Amino acid sequence: MKRVITLLVILAVLLIAVLVAGPFYILNEGEQAVVVQLGQIVAVKQDAGLHFKTPFLDDVIKYPKMIMSWDGEKQRIPTKENQFIWVDTIARWRISDPKKFYESIGSLESAYARLGDVIDSAVRTIIAENWLRETVRNSNIIRENKGATEAFEVGSDQDAGQLSAFTRTDVTYEEVQKGRRKLAEEMLNLSRKLVPEYGIELIDVVPRQIKYSDELTQSVYNRMIKERSQIAQAFRSFGEGKKAEWEGKLENERRSLLSAAYEKAEKIKGAADAEATKIYAQAYSRDPEFFDFWRSIESYKTTLPKFNKTLSTDMDYFRYLYSPRGR
Repeated sequence: MKRVITLLVILAVLLIAVLVAGPFYILNEGEQAVVVQLGQIVAVKQDAGLHFKTPFLDDVIKYPKMIMSWDGEKQRIPTKENQFIWVDTIARWRISDPKKFYESIGSLESAYARLGDVIDSAVRTIIAENWLRETVRNSNIIRENKGATEAFEVGSDQDAGQLSAFTRTDVTYEEVQKGRRKLAEEMLNLSRKLVPEYGIELIDVVPRQIKYSDELTQSVYNRMIKERSQIAQAFRSFGEGKKAEWEGKLENERRSLLSAAYEKAEKIKGAADAEATKIYAQAYSRDPEFFDFWRSIESYKTTLPKFNKTLSTDMDYFRYLYSPRGR
Protein backbone atom coordinates (compact mmCIF):
# COMPACT_ATOMS: atom_id res chain seq x y z
CA MET A 1 0.00 0.00 0.00
CA LYS A 2 2.84 2.32 0.89
CA ARG A 3 4.47 1.57 -2.45
CA VAL A 4 1.31 2.56 -4.27
CA ILE A 5 1.09 5.82 -2.37
CA THR A 6 4.76 6.54 -3.01
CA LEU A 7 4.31 5.81 -6.71
CA LEU A 8 1.28 8.07 -6.88
CA VAL A 9 3.18 10.86 -5.15
CA ILE A 10 6.06 10.49 -7.60
CA LEU A 11 3.67 10.54 -10.54
CA ALA A 12 1.94 13.61 -9.13
CA VAL A 13 5.25 15.40 -8.70
CA LEU A 14 6.29 14.48 -12.23
CA LEU A 15 2.94 15.64 -13.57
CA ILE A 16 3.25 18.94 -11.73
CA ALA A 17 6.81 19.38 -13.01
CA VAL A 18 5.70 18.68 -16.57
CA LEU A 19 2.84 21.12 -16.23
CA VAL A 20 5.15 23.74 -14.76
CA ALA A 21 7.71 23.21 -17.55
CA GLY A 22 4.92 23.76 -20.02
CA PRO A 23 4.45 21.21 -22.80
CA PHE A 24 2.45 23.77 -24.72
CA TYR A 25 3.10 27.29 -25.95
CA ILE A 26 0.96 29.82 -27.78
CA LEU A 27 1.88 31.87 -30.85
CA ASN A 28 -0.11 35.06 -31.24
CA GLU A 29 -0.95 36.73 -34.52
CA GLY A 30 2.15 38.51 -35.76
CA GLU A 31 4.52 35.99 -34.13
CA GLN A 32 6.68 33.15 -35.40
CA ALA A 33 9.07 30.85 -33.58
CA VAL A 34 11.93 28.41 -33.87
CA VAL A 35 12.02 25.37 -31.61
CA VAL A 36 15.55 24.55 -30.43
CA GLN A 37 16.41 21.20 -28.89
CA LEU A 38 19.87 20.78 -27.42
CA GLY A 39 21.20 23.62 -29.58
CA GLN A 40 19.66 22.36 -32.83
CA ILE A 41 16.61 23.77 -34.59
CA VAL A 42 13.99 21.04 -34.75
CA ALA A 43 10.99 23.06 -35.93
CA VAL A 44 9.88 26.43 -37.29
CA LYS A 45 6.39 27.58 -36.42
CA GLN A 46 4.69 30.50 -38.19
CA ASP A 47 1.01 29.73 -37.62
CA ALA A 48 -0.82 31.32 -34.72
CA GLY A 49 -2.32 29.01 -32.12
CA LEU A 50 -1.43 26.37 -29.51
CA HIS A 51 1.70 24.30 -30.18
CA PHE A 52 3.40 21.40 -28.37
CA LYS A 53 7.02 21.22 -27.24
CA THR A 54 9.05 18.66 -25.36
CA PRO A 55 9.38 19.81 -21.76
CA PHE A 56 12.91 20.35 -20.43
CA LEU A 57 14.40 19.75 -23.89
CA ASP A 58 12.83 22.26 -26.24
CA ASP A 59 13.37 26.03 -26.13
CA VAL A 60 10.96 28.23 -28.10
CA ILE A 61 12.46 31.45 -29.52
CA LYS A 62 9.77 33.85 -30.69
CA TYR A 63 10.27 36.57 -33.31
CA PRO A 64 7.92 39.24 -34.69
CA LYS A 65 6.32 38.44 -38.03
CA MET A 66 5.24 42.05 -38.61
CA ILE A 67 7.13 44.73 -40.54
CA MET A 68 9.53 46.65 -38.28
CA SER A 69 11.27 50.02 -38.61
CA TRP A 70 14.98 50.74 -38.49
CA ASP A 71 16.06 54.31 -37.74
CA GLY A 72 19.72 55.00 -38.38
CA GLU A 73 22.07 57.65 -37.09
CA LYS A 74 22.84 60.74 -39.16
CA GLN A 75 25.92 60.37 -41.34
CA ARG A 76 28.21 63.08 -42.75
CA ILE A 77 28.93 61.86 -46.28
CA PRO A 78 30.83 63.44 -49.20
CA THR A 79 29.15 63.57 -52.62
CA LYS A 80 30.92 62.96 -55.92
CA GLU A 81 32.15 66.58 -56.04
CA ASN A 82 33.32 66.23 -52.41
CA GLN A 83 30.53 68.36 -50.94
CA PHE A 84 29.60 67.10 -47.46
CA ILE A 85 25.97 66.53 -46.51
CA TRP A 86 24.19 65.03 -43.51
CA VAL A 87 21.98 62.05 -44.38
CA ASP A 88 19.36 60.61 -42.00
CA THR A 89 18.04 57.26 -43.24
CA ILE A 90 15.16 54.99 -42.20
CA ALA A 91 14.19 51.52 -43.43
CA ARG A 92 11.42 48.93 -43.04
CA TRP A 93 12.22 45.26 -42.70
CA ARG A 94 10.89 41.90 -41.53
CA ILE A 95 12.16 38.45 -40.64
CA SER A 96 11.45 36.33 -43.71
CA ASP A 97 13.32 33.16 -42.65
CA PRO A 98 13.31 32.56 -38.86
CA LYS A 99 15.74 29.60 -39.19
CA LYS A 100 18.42 31.67 -40.99
CA PHE A 101 17.77 34.60 -38.70
CA TYR A 102 18.36 32.48 -35.59
CA GLU A 103 21.47 30.82 -37.00
CA SER A 104 23.12 34.01 -38.33
CA ILE A 105 21.98 36.73 -35.94
CA GLY A 106 19.88 35.35 -33.12
CA SER A 107 18.37 38.46 -31.53
CA LEU A 108 16.59 41.62 -32.60
CA GLU A 109 19.30 43.78 -31.00
CA SER A 110 21.94 42.12 -33.15
CA ALA A 111 19.69 42.44 -36.19
CA TYR A 112 19.39 46.21 -35.76
CA ALA A 113 23.16 46.50 -35.43
CA ARG A 114 23.72 44.36 -38.54
CA LEU A 115 21.16 46.37 -40.51
CA GLY A 116 22.95 49.54 -39.45
CA ASP A 117 26.23 48.25 -40.88
CA VAL A 118 24.65 47.15 -44.16
CA ILE A 119 22.38 50.14 -44.80
CA ASP A 120 24.87 52.80 -43.68
CA SER A 121 27.49 51.29 -45.99
CA ALA A 122 25.06 51.24 -48.91
CA VAL A 123 24.01 54.86 -48.28
CA ARG A 124 27.63 56.04 -48.15
CA THR A 125 28.45 54.18 -51.36
CA ILE A 126 25.50 55.56 -53.34
CA ILE A 127 25.92 59.14 -52.10
CA ALA A 128 29.65 59.13 -52.87
CA GLU A 129 28.98 57.94 -56.44
CA ASN A 130 26.53 60.75 -57.30
CA TRP A 131 26.52 64.53 -57.62
CA LEU A 132 24.97 66.76 -54.98
CA ARG A 133 22.08 67.75 -57.27
CA GLU A 134 21.05 64.07 -57.52
CA THR A 135 20.68 63.81 -53.74
CA VAL A 136 18.52 66.90 -53.18
CA ARG A 137 16.31 66.98 -56.27
CA ASN A 138 13.81 64.58 -57.79
CA SER A 139 13.24 66.21 -61.16
CA ASN A 140 14.36 68.98 -63.50
CA ILE A 141 11.30 71.10 -62.75
CA ILE A 142 12.66 73.85 -60.51
CA ARG A 143 10.34 76.71 -61.43
CA GLU A 144 7.13 76.82 -63.39
CA ASN A 145 8.67 79.60 -65.40
CA LYS A 146 12.43 79.12 -65.62
CA GLY A 147 12.89 82.56 -67.12
CA ALA A 148 10.86 84.33 -64.47
CA THR A 149 12.18 87.66 -63.28
CA GLU A 150 11.47 89.62 -60.16
CA ALA A 151 8.85 92.35 -60.38
CA PHE A 152 9.94 95.83 -59.38
CA GLU A 153 7.71 98.83 -58.77
CA VAL A 154 9.17 101.85 -60.54
CA GLY A 155 7.90 105.00 -62.20
CA SER A 156 6.52 103.58 -65.43
CA ASP A 157 5.92 100.31 -67.24
CA GLN A 158 8.79 101.14 -69.56
CA ASP A 159 11.15 101.66 -66.61
CA ALA A 160 9.89 98.45 -65.03
CA GLY A 161 10.66 96.54 -68.22
CA GLN A 162 14.11 98.08 -68.47
CA LEU A 163 14.88 97.34 -64.83
CA SER A 164 13.68 93.73 -65.07
CA ALA A 165 15.90 93.21 -68.10
CA PHE A 166 18.77 94.97 -66.35
CA THR A 167 18.55 92.82 -63.20
CA ARG A 168 17.83 89.52 -64.91
CA THR A 169 20.35 86.86 -63.87
CA ASP A 170 20.78 83.92 -66.18
CA VAL A 171 21.06 80.91 -63.87
CA THR A 172 21.69 77.52 -65.39
CA TYR A 173 20.63 74.40 -63.52
CA GLU A 174 22.45 71.20 -64.33
CA GLU A 175 20.16 68.39 -65.38
CA VAL A 176 19.24 65.65 -62.93
CA GLN A 177 19.79 62.17 -64.33
CA LYS A 178 18.49 60.07 -61.42
CA GLY A 179 17.09 62.10 -58.57
CA ARG A 180 16.56 61.35 -54.92
CA ARG A 181 13.94 58.61 -55.41
CA LYS A 182 16.19 56.70 -57.80
CA LEU A 183 19.06 56.92 -55.33
CA ALA A 184 16.78 55.47 -52.63
CA GLU A 185 16.04 52.53 -54.94
CA GLU A 186 19.76 52.00 -55.50
CA MET A 187 20.38 52.06 -51.74
CA LEU A 188 17.65 49.46 -51.26
CA ASN A 189 18.94 47.19 -54.03
CA LEU A 190 22.52 47.35 -52.74
CA SER A 191 21.40 46.56 -49.18
CA ARG A 192 19.17 43.69 -50.35
CA LYS A 193 22.17 41.88 -51.78
CA LEU A 194 23.54 41.28 -48.27
CA VAL A 195 20.56 40.77 -45.97
CA PRO A 196 18.98 37.56 -47.37
CA GLU A 197 21.73 35.46 -45.78
CA TYR A 198 20.49 36.75 -42.42
CA GLY A 199 16.89 35.69 -43.07
CA ILE A 200 15.86 39.33 -43.41
CA GLU A 201 13.80 41.01 -46.11
CA LEU A 202 14.21 44.75 -46.62
CA ILE A 203 10.98 46.48 -47.65
CA ASP A 204 12.45 49.91 -48.39
CA VAL A 205 15.32 52.25 -47.57
CA VAL A 206 14.51 55.97 -47.55
CA PRO A 207 16.71 59.03 -46.88
CA ARG A 208 14.36 60.77 -44.46
CA GLN A 209 16.34 63.98 -44.32
CA ILE A 210 19.29 65.42 -46.21
CA LYS A 211 20.92 68.55 -44.82
CA TYR A 212 23.86 70.57 -46.01
CA SER A 213 26.94 70.58 -43.81
CA ASP A 214 27.92 73.88 -42.19
CA GLU A 215 30.57 74.47 -44.86
CA LEU A 216 28.17 73.78 -47.72
CA THR A 217 25.43 75.87 -46.09
CA GLN A 218 27.83 78.81 -45.81
CA SER A 219 28.80 78.32 -49.45
CA VAL A 220 25.12 78.48 -50.45
CA TYR A 221 24.63 81.61 -48.34
CA ASN A 222 27.66 83.24 -49.95
CA ARG A 223 26.28 82.45 -53.40
CA MET A 224 22.92 83.95 -52.44
CA ILE A 225 24.64 87.06 -51.04
CA LYS A 226 26.65 87.40 -54.24
CA GLU A 227 23.49 87.13 -56.35
CA ARG A 228 21.66 89.71 -54.23
CA SER A 229 24.71 91.99 -54.37
CA GLN A 230 24.72 91.74 -58.15
CA ILE A 231 21.05 92.72 -58.24
CA ALA A 232 21.71 95.60 -55.82
CA GLN A 233 24.57 96.77 -58.03
CA ALA A 234 22.25 96.51 -61.03
CA PHE A 235 19.78 98.77 -59.21
CA ARG A 236 22.52 101.28 -58.47
CA SER A 237 23.80 101.19 -62.04
CA PHE A 238 20.27 101.59 -63.37
CA GLY A 239 19.70 104.52 -61.02
CA GLU A 240 22.98 106.16 -62.01
CA GLY A 241 22.04 105.75 -65.65
CA LYS A 242 18.64 107.34 -65.11
CA LYS A 243 20.28 110.13 -63.11
CA ALA A 244 22.76 110.84 -65.91
CA GLU A 245 19.91 110.71 -68.42
CA TRP A 246 17.82 113.25 -66.51
CA GLU A 247 20.81 115.46 -65.79
CA GLY A 248 21.60 115.46 -69.52
CA LYS A 249 18.02 116.42 -70.32
CA LEU A 250 18.08 119.19 -67.72
CA GLU A 251 21.41 120.50 -69.02
CA ASN A 252 20.12 120.53 -72.58
CA GLU A 253 16.97 122.33 -71.46
CA ARG A 254 19.05 124.84 -69.45
CA ARG A 255 21.29 125.54 -72.45
CA SER A 256 18.27 125.91 -74.70
CA LEU A 257 16.64 128.40 -72.32
CA LEU A 258 19.88 130.34 -71.86
CA SER A 259 20.46 130.41 -75.61
CA ALA A 260 16.98 131.76 -76.24
CA ALA A 261 17.37 134.31 -73.44
CA TYR A 262 20.80 135.39 -74.71
CA GLU A 263 19.47 135.78 -78.22
CA LYS A 264 16.57 137.89 -76.95
CA ALA A 265 18.92 139.94 -74.76
CA GLU A 266 21.24 140.56 -77.69
CA LYS A 267 18.32 141.76 -79.76
CA ILE A 268 17.24 144.13 -77.00
CA LYS A 269 20.83 145.28 -76.50
CA GLY A 270 21.24 145.82 -80.24
CA ALA A 271 18.07 147.88 -80.36
CA ALA A 272 19.23 149.87 -77.33
CA ASP A 273 22.65 150.47 -78.86
CA ALA A 274 21.03 151.63 -82.06
CA GLU A 275 18.81 154.00 -80.10
CA ALA A 276 21.83 155.21 -78.11
CA THR A 277 23.81 155.80 -81.29
CA LYS A 278 20.89 157.72 -82.68
CA ILE A 279 20.74 159.84 -79.55
CA TYR A 280 24.51 160.33 -79.59
CA ALA A 281 24.35 161.45 -83.22
CA GLN A 282 21.59 163.90 -82.45
CA ALA A 283 23.51 165.23 -79.45
CA TYR A 284 26.72 165.52 -81.44
CA SER A 285 24.99 167.41 -84.20
CA ARG A 286 23.61 169.89 -81.70
CA ASP A 287 26.81 170.51 -79.64
CA PRO A 288 29.92 168.64 -80.83
CA GLU A 289 32.19 170.13 -78.15
CA PHE A 290 29.92 169.11 -75.27
CA PHE A 291 29.53 165.67 -76.74
CA ASP A 292 33.35 165.21 -76.86
CA PHE A 293 33.60 166.44 -73.28
CA TRP A 294 30.91 164.08 -72.01
CA ARG A 295 32.39 161.12 -73.88
CA SER A 296 35.86 161.83 -72.40
CA ILE A 297 34.46 162.05 -68.87
CA GLU A 298 32.67 158.72 -69.33
CA SER A 299 35.94 157.26 -70.61
CA TYR A 300 37.79 158.48 -67.51
CA LYS A 301 35.23 156.79 -65.27
CA THR A 302 35.65 153.55 -67.13
CA THR A 303 39.41 153.32 -67.70
CA LEU A 304 41.16 155.15 -64.88
CA PRO A 305 40.10 152.81 -62.01
CA LYS A 306 41.76 149.94 -63.88
CA PHE A 307 45.20 151.57 -64.09
CA ASN A 308 47.76 151.21 -61.31
CA LYS A 309 50.55 153.15 -63.09
CA THR A 310 51.44 156.83 -63.07
CA LEU A 311 50.18 158.73 -66.11
CA SER A 312 51.22 162.20 -67.20
CA THR A 313 48.49 164.80 -67.17
CA ASP A 314 50.13 166.42 -70.17
CA MET A 315 48.74 163.70 -72.34
CA ASP A 316 46.13 164.74 -74.89
CA TYR A 317 43.87 162.13 -73.24
CA PHE A 318 43.57 164.37 -70.17
CA ARG A 319 42.92 167.64 -71.94
CA TYR A 320 39.40 167.89 -70.48
CA LEU A 321 40.75 167.76 -66.92
CA TYR A 322 41.74 171.43 -67.14
CA SER A 323 39.12 172.86 -69.45
CA PRO A 324 35.64 171.83 -70.52
CA ARG A 325 36.60 172.80 -74.01
CA GLY A 326 39.75 170.67 -73.99
CA ARG A 327 42.12 173.48 -74.60
